[in-house]
Amino acid sequence: MRIGCRGNEVVRGARHRLAWLVGLTIAVAPPALAQSSDTMASIAIPAQPGAIDLGTGKLPGATAPEAWHSQYGSVFARNVTVATLTPVLPDPAKANGTAVIVAPGGGFRTLSMENEGWDVARALAARGVAAFVLKYRLNQTPADLETFARPTPAGAPPGAMPPRRDPAAMMAGLAPQIADARAAFALVRKRAGEWHVDPARIGMIGFSAGAMLTMATTLAGQDAKPAFIGNIYGPLGAMTVPADAPPMFVALAADDPLFGNAGYGLIDSWRTAKRPVEFHLFEQGGHGFGMYPKTTTSTGWFDEFARWMAMHGWIKPAQ
Repeated sequence: MRIGCRGNEVVRGARHRLAWLVGLTIAVAPPALAQSSDTMASIAIPAQPGAIDLGTGKLPGATAPEAWHSQYGSVFARNVTVATLTPVLPDPAKANGTAVIVAPGGGFRTLSMENEGWDVARALAARGVAAFVLKYRLNQTPADLETFARPTPAGAPPGAMPPRRDPAAMMAGLAPQIADARAAFALVRKRAGEWHVDPARIGMIGFSAGAMLTMATTLAGQDAKPAFIGNIYGPLGAMTVPADAPPMFVALAADDPLFGNAGYGLIDSWRTAKRPVEFHLFEQGGHGFGMYPKTTTSTGWFDEFARWMAMHGWIKPAQ
């Protein structure tokens, strides 16, 4: 969808779609931080073999260096100033031509790189799907982890995303991340032959803030054009759906403290537009369940996502 293209009707549609992003004004906690008070601990930046600089440049005005920490037995990144894409490729004998850009969440201030990135990518690769973990640029946070970990004066969780009420400001605030996502799609298409990917079968899945980025990329990503999208515990506010909107898979827990009681207008919007959508509302799971093994049925979301992909023919060799 190209913003500002010809015709008042198109511009009005763009404004309506931008207005949907105003609904993303709830403070979004980093996925794992919403689950308990487990202690954060600084760690060295881990090796990221195969990570490719996406060439979108350093985050303007950034001064705090990239830093990583552990929590809940998982790994998180902060202050990402240079976007990268890490391929996690399937065994060539299993490769089916489908690819997925994986966008971890974290309120645009941290990234759940393990639970919502690498673990998801490995699970996709095991199904023959080429996966690419997007480490997108983040809003700056205090360089000191202890300062970052303190609750805000208003009592918001660490890393909470401040509200943005103006549509243009919301999109301007996501401009670096959308640019990173567009660059990720462009890179995968450029190297599709090398990675055994069908350029027409590249989807995107995002978690929490990563789900927001997935939706923003679908709405305003211009040449990105995901073939299909996954919105995992992202906001589900109603929106104006593009005529060419891709099939969408949605998973949310009813007890999600951020979005579990905010309505499901996005599902209705997709259905009204007669675009394919599958919605799984799990009774329990909270926010940020990702690939964590839990006793709740939300743990089964990935198997359902894989079944949905198979139903659409994306987990089959390209014809």
